[in-house]
Amino acid sequence: MSEARPALDRIAVAGDGQVGVLAALALKRALPACEITVVGLAPDPAAFADHAATALPFTNKLHDRLGIREDWIVARAGGSHRLVTRCFGWGEEGQHGPIAYGASADPLQSMAFGREWGGGSRTVTAREQPGSLAETLAGAGRFRTPPPDVETPLAEVDYALRWVPSAYRALLIELAQQLGVRHVQARSIGVETDGAIGAKALAIEGGSRIEADLFLDCSGPAAHLLRALPTCREREWSDTLPTRRVLVARPGGPMLALEDRISLLADGWLTELAGRDGLHTVLGVGERVSEAAAMQALASPLQYAVELAPARVAEPWIGNVIAIGDASARFEPLGWLNLDLAHRQLALLLELLPGKVIEPLERAEYNRRSGMMMDTARDTLALFYAAPRARRVFASVTPQHVSLTIDQFTRRGRLPFREESPLFAEEQMALLRAVGFERGTPPQFSAGDPRQIDAARQAFSARAQAALDYAPPYQQWLASVTGATG
Repeated sequence: MSEARPALDRIAVAGDGQVGVLAALALKRALPACEITVVGLAPDPAAFADHAATALPFTNKLHDRLGIREDWIVARAGGSHRLVTRCFGWGEEGQHGPIAYGASADPLQSMAFGREWGGGSRTVTAREQPGSLAETLAGAGRFRTPPPDVETPLAEVDYALRWVPSAYRALLIELAQQLGVRHVQARSIGVETDGAIGAKALAIEGGSRIEADLFLDCSGPAAHLLRALPTCREREWSDTLPTRRVLVARPGGPMLALEDRISLLADGWLTELAGRDGLHTVLGVGERVSEAAAMQALASPLQYAVELAPARVAEPWIGNVIAIGDASARFEPLGWLNLDLAHRQLALLLELLPGKVIEPLERAEYNRRSGMMMDTARDTLALFYAAPRARRVFASVTPQHVSLTIDQFTRRGRLPFREESPLFAEEQMALLRAVGFERGTPPQFSAGDPRQIDAARQAFSARAQAALDYAPPYQQWLASVTGATG
């Protein structure tokens, strides 16, 4: 029988934002006997994953896996729920469309019912009918999380969580401390290499050192650890992702809504995220947009601005150093993919967690799959920039796979398969419709039976009414679980 290889004894995590703290917490749960030290560094405004107030539904599953209860986030971290993201103006001015979550494919959406009743691209003057239960609930302002292990009319409704970043990070720190994760604050760090391709220790000002078997770089786009290694290389994304400046507004007044918005303006894109701590507004512009024009488009007091040079590292795992999130890929906070990428990479690391002696095949497999995660995040963003009106606002090169995706969607009503995508195929189709692309009809649905279409319409109406009857007003339900009044 083969013997179990020695487990990791010590892990050092560079960066104590929400990405680094969650990574330390996850590794401590996986390796309770391992000594894990988080090295805190000065916050980087360009670390979009660390500052994110939301992610995608994948994060809910990661939270469950790590024992982070959703009711804690709602009660202690200002949590709220997003059912729908609505895109405005990407196909043409006045056009808009919703993106709901989940992989519950409804083939009848490919028929006339799906195109006429709802779920597609619309104009402001078009007669609107919700195309999903999530959109129905969001429009009515009604929702509650369904109880576990109980079948309810909301069972097929997936959602994303929002939170107050500072409160969410504080919750993660408390949980990590309970598990025994150590913390060291540093103004700067140096990396002592091991004489090969990895790291031996982190050098902290004052002469202290932190040795480890494995190092996680969660230090943001500066990637202090990975960039210190001589074999670290980058792959430019500037031709595909044209945003060069990101402006973050000061939060507005508190807002409870089940919908967030992504709008295309004359000078760039604008995201609006509803939060219990305020409305979070972010603007992204190209290099030719003036400061005055950008401020006019933001239309809110500026909190800070960040210059952006999109890129990803060629190999996020080099030697015994692994870059997570912003340390591995720099891209704009459009579509809330930054933290989603970090969480997917962390889940992959837990799946391929090495021993004290790292096997080259583990490293190669992580780099392969994490590389696909980064590339599919980039290509998801490229779908926005390939939208009809976006091509007039931004100048970018559409990647070959993105062009193929759009071609297959508009001609044949389907998508080519791709590993490690941040979106299910149904979510990606909703995104394409929301930014102005018309879905083609798959051959098997080209001749819809009117009776079948009418039956589908009636079935959807019944499901929608059942969901509305079951779900209370969202503000009322949230107040009941948080103890809020007024």
